[in-house]
Amino acid sequence: MSAPSPFRSPSFNVLSRLLRSSPALLDTTFDQLRTLITVAETGTALAAARTLGRDQSSVQKQLDTLNRNFSELCGEPLLHRQGRGRDVLFTDTGRAVAQQARRTLTEWLDTIHECRRELGGTLTVGATRYTLGSLAHAGDLVAEQFRARDIELNVVHVRTKDLIDRLLAKDVDLVCGSVVTTSALDSVDVLEWRRSGLGIVTNMDTPKPGESVATSQLPTLPLVVPSGGVINDFMRGWFGSDYRNRLDIVAEIDSAQYGFELLRSGLIRGCMLVTQGLGEAAGENRLHAASGLRTIGLVDDIEPKLELLVGVFARRGERSSYPDSHPLNLLWNALQQAGEASWLEDDR
Repeated sequence: MSAPSPFRSPSFNVLSRLLRSSPALLDTTFDQLRTLITVAETGTALAAARTLGRDQSSVQKQLDTLNRNFSELCGEPLLHRQGRGRDVLFTDTGRAVAQQARRTLTEWLDTIHECRRELGGTLTVGATRYTLGSLAHAGDLVAEQFRARDIELNVVHVRTKDLIDRLLAKDVDLVCGSVVTTSALDSVDVLEWRRSGLGIVTNMDTPKPGESVATSQLPTLPLVVPSGGVINDFMRGWFGSDYRNRLDIVAEIDSAQYGFELLRSGLIRGCMLVTQGLGEAAGENRLHAASGLRTIGLVDDIEPKLELLVGVFARRGERSSYPDSHPLNLLWNALQQAGEASWLEDDR
């Protein structure tokens, strides 16, 4: 009888491959892979043990087991110790396995999160800084029901310029914030809280108190503008993508807080473009950072007319695919109440 051939045809059936897998692979646990990733991130078993809240001996035991198993599977260990106080040295196999471990655990975590989200077990909300108050009010309205149903509510900060992109990428389930009405909103459901324009906060003596400025007059003023965000969307809508060449911009800022401080310092004399709500708060002395500065109205006389739409946004049609009791719909309704309450408060 001839000896069996050393060659085997590869199997493309997943179950068949799993049934023939080595125990050295099947005995590898998620916990061991997490330890391997932590060592790769921190450099040493001691640092990994501190990160994981374990004894170093426990971490080293897992590494020894992984080294033994993958030496059997691949022909070399995953890593080598290099002496006290020195980072471990990963082999080529070790680097490949650590990278695969990251992908594997990330995919599992994402899948579990998505399953919980579909079943209403978790909800992730994005919010800009100035919508946190309304979101907190809405959170209070659903808190008891969410606790009773063990619904996990996560809140993440979202920059205005990334608002719709983060929503459509499914980084969040809904977002609270503002967009300029030129933005394409066909792909989202909108719960509108309010619409407004822009205003001006200045340390200059002109225009005189009570006067307003038309948007067509902005090229004649020394302007302080943000480096990104909705203000820039207004500028592009009014003056085109090359608005920086058409306007007298004396300073670009990364936050309204810095802009207020810059004007109050007197280092420059200029007119800072802000949202209408922020301008009104400054004019009514509700913003300590803007004390001593003047607020001027801005009248939009350029077509197309632009507005800032403030509200809540969800992916188009997603809410209607869930029952009214789904956390997304519960929070949406609570945010509607919170928005109405904030309008009443603003009118007082």
